[in-house]
Amino acid sequence: MNALTLQWHDAGQDKTQNIYEQQLSKNPGTIRIGRDPLRCDIVLSNPTVSGLHVEIFFHNQQQRFYIRNLRSQNPPLIDGQQLVQGEKPLTQGTVIYLGQTKLQVISVSINSIPVTILTPPQAQAAHHPPTPLAYQQPQVQLGHHHHQPKPSAPPQGIYGLECPKCHKVSPAENLQVGCRWCGTSLAAAVSVLVAPGS
Repeated sequence: MNALTLQWHDAGQDKTQNIYEQQLSKNPGTIRIGRDPLRCDIVLSNPTVSGLHVEIFFHNQQQRFYIRNLRSQNPPLIDGQQLVQGEKPLTQGTVIYLGQTKLQVISVSINSIPVTILTPPQAQAAHHPPTPLAYQQPQVQLGHHHHQPKPSAPPQGIYGLECPKCHKVSPAENLQVGCRWCGTSLAAAVSVLVAPGS
């Protein structure tokens, strides 16, 4: 699956978020970023960020991720240039300023055919009921192209999703399901490195 990874510093913490071509969000088809937790999937606390500032989406025909400005009075800076209206493609290394908050695209993964099609469904059947997108998470591409590991012993370099409400870490395949402890949507969850055997 096509994915983009954003990194930023907010409220004294370094944060990283994967944005997928298709994922649950408050506005289907896009991931919105701003200060308002009711309208945004990625919430920033800096007061110079607008309530609803920008959105990131995947353009199927162009096979690229784009950023679109939603606040003409407070335009974002994309690689040093104001994006007053319209949209701009995002690439690895793109620097985005929303007010005084800096976000950076640290990776972009565009795949015409998801590698995980090769993963046999039996690999997860023992621990997780199959869900339509459970086998399309990009985490299995991190050096493991043949078989997905058993969930009880994730290999080094696999990421989990930290629930924005209870802060417990769920497996990445729970992205579409939600937090298994409190039920909160994981669309705005922070990606965290899962230690082997955890």
